[in-house]
Order: sequence, then structure tokens, then C-alpha cells
Amino acid sequence: MKNWYGTGGADNDVVLFSKIRLARNLSDTPFKSKLSSEIKRNTVKKLYACIKNSELAGDFTLVDLQGASPAQAAAYAERQLISPEFAKEKGAFLVSPDESVCVMLCEEDHIRINAFAPGLDPESAYAKANKVDHVFIDRLPIAFDERLGFLTASPVNLGTGLKISVGLHLPAVEYAGGIGKLASLVGKLGFTLRPLYGESGAFYVLTNHVTLGITEKEAVENIASVAMQIVMRERNLRATMKGSEIWEDKLYRSMGTLKMARRLSYAEFIALASDVRLGAALGFFDFDPALVTALIHTSADGNLLAADDCGDPDSVSKLRAERVRNELN
Repeated sequence: MKNWYGTGGADNDVVLFSKIRLARNLSDTPFKSKLSSEIKRNTVKKLYACIKNSELAGDFTLVDLQGASPAQAAAYAERQLISPEFAKEKGAFLVSPDESVCVMLCEEDHIRINAFAPGLDPESAYAKANKVDHVFIDRLPIAFDERLGFLTASPVNLGTGLKISVGLHLPAVEYAGGIGKLASLVGKLGFTLRPLYGESGAFYVLTNHVTLGITEKEAVENIASVAMQIVMRERNLRATMKGSEIWEDKLYRSMGTLKMARRLSYAEFIALASDVRLGAALGFFDFDPALVTALIHTSADGNLLAADDCGDPDSVSKLRAERVRNELN
């Protein structure tokens, strides 16, 4: 089965992914920070049994990171299935075959459901997460207050317990010097806009930070609307790039480097991938931008070392360059 990030999705010229995260806790169990090792193990077993004995039993595989190498654990975090902290803790999680849904068991909250959809489609991602959520709600005592909503380990998640993220590729907005103004504008609307891969590439993530006093449906609709406005802004600015010889030269140079490089650091790869993804979206290169999105998801250090049985951390830049060449040539 093809992984979710291998397909394009709606508006994928600008949008990489839509992600839903639902935080839930058991009302009869202390928060994870107060759990003993034994109670934590029993809680994980209880949560796993809930899914195993439901109609979703065949939809997930249990992954116990206690038996995983550091590279394998890091690879899951790099693909956003689990948090980096959870990878270091060597916890256990459930994952669907296409990796579009993952359930962390006893991370910060007892239940952390992550669901993805390619492109701008938070509705589909939410539907996947909601399906799993209802299994837990119908079968287990979930911590809920009539006034505050779902009770979470962190007060910032009280209410819906819902975090929605949209990955965006905004090279034109960045080039125009508009990121700061855009971040300020969406901040007034209850969202944050921050870099997705550090300082490399023009990749950003739009996230909601209002979880109280709003329904889950409203939250999904709101971020979809704001993201679409950003998409239109980016497209309008890109229109001037297509006929520019300067931009054409820059993007082809980046493609040439990726096709020929023998060593690539991850930061260098992300910067070049940003150019090449833009080139594909503008029609300079004859492939779908989703190809670059998939490369980004699978070309960080942990993924490369986990895929290479003899992987040496010192050779990871060589492995990355080889993987990129194979995909682009």
C-alpha cells in the first residue's frame, strides 16, 4: 500500500499535508506524568485491547519501540507519526498500513491520535481521527467536563483537545518578505505560522491554538478557510516567477545539484528541495510536487539509517544524495 505522503492531494502545489491531532485521557487513571511504570504498562495494554477488540482491529499494527534501534525510532518521529520525545522514551503506538493514522499510547496524554491527509484536506484527516476517537469514547471512561470539554495534560489543549496543522510551501511569500506580516495576521485569527524544517527551505506550518469555546467542526472549517487564503496569496505571487529567467535559472541549478550531488546534508537538501518543488509546481519540471514531498518525509537521518542495514551516521549525507539521485533521475 502506498503511504499517504506519496500522493498529491488537493492544492498540493502549495499544501504539503493536513494533520489532525486529538488528545484524550482516561478519567480513572492519573495523567501520564503521575503514572508508575507498572500502571503505565497496564494502561498501554488497556488502550491496545480497546482497539484490538473493536471493528478497527485489522486496521492497525502495534509498534513497540523497546525493540527498535535509535534510528528506527527517530525515523517514525521524522515522518511525524510520533513526537521526538516519545521516540526517545521508546513507547508503543498503533499505526495504519499507509501511515495516515497513528495512535500514541501514553505520550503526554493517554491517547494521542494523529491523522494525515495529503494536500489541503483537514476534513478527511479529521474523519480518520474521529473514527478512532469514537472507539475509545464508546468503550472507555474518557475524561470530560461539561464546562471545560475534554480534560488534557496541558491546559492549552482543554476543550476539543484538537490541534490542526497544515503544511505549506511558501517560497513566493517568503521572497516577497511577507512571512512576518502573514504570521502576525493569522496570529490575530487564532493561528500560528512557523517554519516547518528549521531555517531551511520555504516550508511553514499553520496551526490552530484555540481549543476552548469552539466545536471541532468549526475549528476544521476555520483553518481550511485561512489556509486557502494563504494558498491564493502564494499563487498570485508565483505568477510573476514563471516568466522570470532569473527564477528559471535558480530552479534548474537546484535541480542539477540534487541530480548530481554525492553528499547532501539535510539542511542543504531541504533548501534545494524547496526550489525543485516550486519548479515542479510552476511547470518547469515534469513531475508532481508530491514526489518532493515524499522525499522530504523519508530523507532525514533516521529514515536513511533505518533503511540501510549497514548505515553509518558518518555516511548519511552520502545515503541521502544517492536516494535523491535515484528518485529524480
